[in-house]
Amino acid sequence: MSSARKRSEPRKVTKQPQPPRRLQVAALCYKETKVGRKVLLITSRDTRRWIVPKGWPMKGKDDHEAALIEAWEEAGVSKADIEEEPMGYFEYAKGLSSGATVPVEAQVYMTRVRDLKQSYPEVDQRTREWFSPDEAAELVDEPDLKAILRTL
Repeated sequence: MSSARKRSEPRKVTKQPQPPRRLQVAALCYKETKVGRKVLLITSRDTRRWIVPKGWPMKGKDDHEAALIEAWEEAGVSKADIEEEPMGYFEYAKGLSSGATVPVEAQVYMTRVRDLKQSYPEVDQRTREWFSPDEAAELVDEPDLKAILRTL
């Protein structure tokens, strides 16, 4: 009888500690057109999924400045007006070269593109394309980024 009682008792579930989220900075690049706002997406280097330019904060740079540097390196944005405060955040799991993933929270900075160059550091590693905000929201994987795009 005591073994039956043991089986029916609720088991304690212990939560595994989650690694802390790492911070990235992202540039949500857009332009105004005759048919409405367009958003610039790029492909990731490894999985080729659609994303916004983003990267790690940079020593000696404010976060919005680092986001603008990422927009240049990854998408060829050579002239832009970027907001100094993030307009939102999204979370995702960043794959590392070791095969592990780390949780990341990306701060999103609105970036009005004034000029794009055809030659830029990662031109041979990524594809870039303009989409309506609704189209862009359908293409990205991250739910919070989808929500941000749908608010534009």
